[in-house]
Amino acid sequence: MASTVGRESKTAGQGMTMKEHVIEKGAEMMQSMKPIKQFSQHVCTFALYSQDMNRQIETHHFVHRLNEDFCQCAVYDTDNRDGRLIGIEYIISDRIFEALHIEEQKLWHSHFFEIKSGLWVNPRVPEAVAKPELDKLAKTYGKFWCTWQTDRGDLLPIGEPSLMTSPLGAVAGNVKAPLFQQRDEKYGISSTKISDSRVDITGPALINPNADYWIKHGKGFAIDIITAEMKKITPLP
Repeated sequence: MASTVGRESKTAGQGMTMKEHVIEKGAEMMQSMKPIKQFSQHVCTFALYSQDMNRQIETHHFVHRLNEDFCQCAVYDTDNRDGRLIGIEYIISDRIFEALHIEEQKLWHSHFFEIKSGLWVNPRVPEAVAKPELDKLAKTYGKFWCTWQTDRGDLLPIGEPSLMTSPLGAVAGNVKAPLFQQRDEKYGISSTKISDSRVDITGPALINPNADYWIKHGKGFAIDIITAEMKKITPLP
């Protein structure tokens, strides 16, 4: 299979032709793209695979806040224009989280440590500007499904989705130093100094113990694809 130089070489398929670029630009001019334009916040942070916490990735979340209790995020592997969409994350307030069934709560992770420690940053946005939103997000829980495991070199989003979890500071959940050092160098920031500036950020009154399931139980979650009987409206030929 042929591919072009650059980011496209890390994705299966032919490079785009000039005609395809022109068609894409024309469609962009004529269509509203309203849902996409609602993504107004860029967050750079890190995620760990629930079933293998040695696998850690830098993630770029483009966030759309629907209301005071709910955000939805498109997650990319980079903030460059040719970034690959690797998953989705939903973010809910602690108020909504507490109303979930216990089995559902196990799939979610807390955000307090991630934000308080400076691992969660808004690139190129001054801390003073980001602080009000960070105060809200520190009290939230997220459910992040990774659908494209680019860290293992996949050229396509193959296989089952993987549930991701958040760094928590425990030994198993520490982000490897080279990973965030590389991120800090890229944006010219210091995670340590950012953490020091967030001393006044508070999380939920109590982080629900059903979240961050691995920290208490030492186990993650993995999806197993199985064959299931179809529910048919009419008999198949």
